[in-house]
Amino acid sequence: MSTAASILSRLPRGKQFADIKELLARLQDHLPEDQVNIVYEAYRFGADAHEGQKRLSGEPYISHPVAVAGILADLKLDYQSICAALLHDVIEDTGADKSLIADRFGDDVAEIVDGVSKLDQLQFKNRAEAQAQSFRKMLLAVAKDLRVILVKLADRLHNMRTLGVLAADKRGRIARETLEIYAPIANRLGIHSMRVELEDLSFQHLHPRRYKVLEKNLKKSVGNQRQVVKKILATVTAALEDAGIDGRITGREKHLFSIYQKMRRKRRSLSEIVDVYGFRAVVEGVDTCYRTLGVVHRLYKPMPGRFKDYIAIPRMNGYQSLHTTLFGPNGVPIEVQIRTNDMDKLAEAGVASHWLYKSGEKQGSSAQARAREWLERMVEMQDTGSSEEFLESVRIDLFPEKVYVFTPNGDILRLPRGATAVDFAYAVHTDVGNRCVGAKIERRLVPLHTLLRNGQSVEIVTARGAKPNPAWANFVVTAKARAAIRTYLKNLRNSEAVRLGKRLLTKSLTDLSFTLRKVKREKLQATLEEMKLDSAEELYAEIGLGKQLAPLIARRLMPETDPDKSEPETSRGPLAIYGTEGMLIAYARCCYPIPPDDIMGYLSAGRGLVIHRDACGNLGDYRKQPDKWIAVEWEKNIEREFQVEIRVDVVNRMGVLAAVSANIANSKSNIENVQVVERDGDNSTLTFMIQVNNGEHLQRVMRGIGAMPEVLRAQRICA
Repeated sequence: MSTAASILSRLPRGKQFADIKELLARLQDHLPEDQVNIVYEAYRFGADAHEGQKRLSGEPYISHPVAVAGILADLKLDYQSICAALLHDVIEDTGADKSLIADRFGDDVAEIVDGVSKLDQLQFKNRAEAQAQSFRKMLLAVAKDLRVILVKLADRLHNMRTLGVLAADKRGRIARETLEIYAPIANRLGIHSMRVELEDLSFQHLHPRRYKVLEKNLKKSVGNQRQVVKKILATVTAALEDAGIDGRITGREKHLFSIYQKMRRKRRSLSEIVDVYGFRAVVEGVDTCYRTLGVVHRLYKPMPGRFKDYIAIPRMNGYQSLHTTLFGPNGVPIEVQIRTNDMDKLAEAGVASHWLYKSGEKQGSSAQARAREWLERMVEMQDTGSSEEFLESVRIDLFPEKVYVFTPNGDILRLPRGATAVDFAYAVHTDVGNRCVGAKIERRLVPLHTLLRNGQSVEIVTARGAKPNPAWANFVVTAKARAAIRTYLKNLRNSEAVRLGKRLLTKSLTDLSFTLRKVKREKLQATLEEMKLDSAEELYAEIGLGKQLAPLIARRLMPETDPDKSEPETSRGPLAIYGTEGMLIAYARCCYPIPPDDIMGYLSAGRGLVIHRDACGNLGDYRKQPDKWIAVEWEKNIEREFQVEIRVDVVNRMGVLAAVSANIANSKSNIENVQVVERDGDNSTLTFMIQVNNGEHLQRVMRGIGAMPEVLRAQRICA
């Protein structure tokens, strides 16, 4: 009898042993018998260590490590990863230590377990710092061994699968953290299957009602689309056979969270989103991918501008595929992905698809090489500030939307969408970023804050003795650039910071047709007392070090405005924007921000600080002047009303305007203005300007309107 079979036969019968039996049976498919035996020993060690411990669901605690190991077994990981999964909570929750694990199972397993463990033994100022420091330690351990993050992701995935036993507030916190950190990391490492499940589970716990509605309606739409999908599959399959191409064509499953994101981003209804049919063609060889592309383009007309070649230029996580969108039968959109078998495996499992931890060799696939390159950048940034700053830098770096630009030598650099020439300079090298004084795009000199677009060739102009400009921090988007600039600012000598801050404040006052000499002493002293500073030099240093924004301080130092002068659109009543005491505040009429919208402040001549929503469509032009942008946030517990514009599509009936208006009034919202635009004989569009307290109040108004039988659709209007 083989070792693995012998182990299975020796395990007692009973429900509590079913999971480990199933795990060992699955491991026999890709692990030799001696390694399966070591995994069993790790299970016994973990079961003994967790003896008597139970999960909140009432199950024995060892069921969780076994489930985590099962997730990694699906990815065909090595036995050391499986052992670490079975032991990942031993250091944290039992009396066993790292040295004991190293003695029993080797240094590699001990290092992985230690990297995953939290830092409960240390004292932190708050929960956010503890979370950030724990994540920082884990990420640095990942830089040594990528398997640490794979175990952590599997741990988080099983916790998300069993999140229902926790209280609602804790579920929400864990789900948000998963959506902001762990799902993007899975995407960064190319593990598509894990990312999709993490996102959908997070969505389910963050917005349970929205999730249920989407899930229910999606099942209906899939049923309605079955015949169309079947017809397209048959047509494409026959065309490939005629061309002599051997491959498999499948319909792609809908990803609930991605559908939800697309609905929000494009402001479309569910029916408009799910009417796009998705297919995947998996063939042999890169040449065959391009031949297949030709076949489907001959079969259905391609949509202009909707083709992406991720084979020639892979994504940051190593993902490769051809993407094209076609006009299908009756004009329905068809999205087709074309890739090889290896590309398909990489797309699903990412860095775990080509695990090469054999004979001490730790050189992985191209996906692993890209992952290591990213992790090395994270290690470079980890000394630039506090743990919370580091975690924020990681968050910034995880957003997947990219632009692809070329160096003068023809090398490709991948940067986040919205990246500038300064981000490009720091991506080349930190020293290049620190010494850059100008940039050339397509051989033409441009400002350093110029946004980069796909396919551009970028060259950085440097000068000896040049230093980073603190104003760059207002427009750079990459974590590396932010960290480098922050490091430079923190290392400035105090005298330099004072001189720099005074110069920046002088410029901001000049922009307001004022000077530093004209600032009254009592006004300066009142500002210093309000900011708890002892002298003007301290104020200049705060500005020079980037802790305070010169435009905002300049506004505080300006003389009081004439109260008799009219101030259109200004804020009245209690303070709504944190830290803007004494400033003229206006709310943009293009997007009508309300709490808790994400907002930005724009310094406008004659209007003061104008508050826009981050999602406002007019921000593209304003962002070309980064020195006038100020990060702002809402005050807590605001008690005032805000204007917001909504659009209601209704069926033309007698009294429908009165009925909708009454419904809005019943939701305790005042109507300031209403317009009626007739679209056709049957339907009309009503545009209301109403007053609400916050986003929650607006949602109540919209739910009340949406429930009316004569209302087809109700939505908020934003530029």
